[in-house]
Amino acid sequence: MGLIKLTVTVTNLMKSKPGYEELFLVDIGALDCMAPESELLKAGIQVEGRDVYDLANGQPVEYKYGFARVAFMGSETVTQIIFGPEEVEPILGVVALENAGIAVDPVSKTLRRMTAKSLK
Repeated sequence: MGLIKLTVTVTNLMKSKPGYEELFLVDIGALDCMAPESELLKAGIQVEGRDVYDLANGQPVEYKYGFARVAFMGSETVTQIIFGPEEVEPILGVVALENAGIAVDPVSKTLRRMTAKSLK
């Protein structure tokens, strides 16, 4: 699949502060979203814990995570988001995509809105 980037707005759960808006790389190999720690803190996202994540090169790294509202393509959902390093390219993970009812079409290599979410 080619590179797809979407404008995403990340806010805290209560929407009590201005959100962080940026182009996020759609990464169907990543479960969670990731954005620079300083931007998440400015948006009022709270650290909820730490977890170990495998990088694309196979190296395990521990990062902080929290929960945020993410809005893109006219949809909004709540998802786990990783507090990444300052130079990180923001990532939109597959859990947020699926929660918002967005699927990746492997034939056309585009995103499409699902007609219904699967409960299977």
